Amino acid sequence: MILIDPPSWPGHGKHWSHLVSDVSYEELHAFAGRLGAPARGFERDHYDIPAAWYQQAVELGAVPVGSKELVARLTAAGLRRRKVSVPGA
Repeated sequence: MILIDPPSWPGHGKHWSHLVSDVSYEELHAFAGRLGAPARGFERDHYDIPAAWYQQAVELGAVPVGSKELVARLTAAGLRRRKVSVPGA
């Protein structure tokens, strides 16, 4: 299932949502392609989606969930990829 959280993450003068799949990265990439999201929007385990695209993502079938639920479902599916910390960076 494709999930999207509210566009509450600020960056680059906009607010962003996270788009994930709790099934597979293949499902996520296919959905992002239908939405028109550029490949550069993919980061580790999610796509960053601008607030202006939120409603379109929902209309295409993304299920709105809170940010905590999104992370919990991504983790439960074994698809969560955390940032790697670099010592001394």
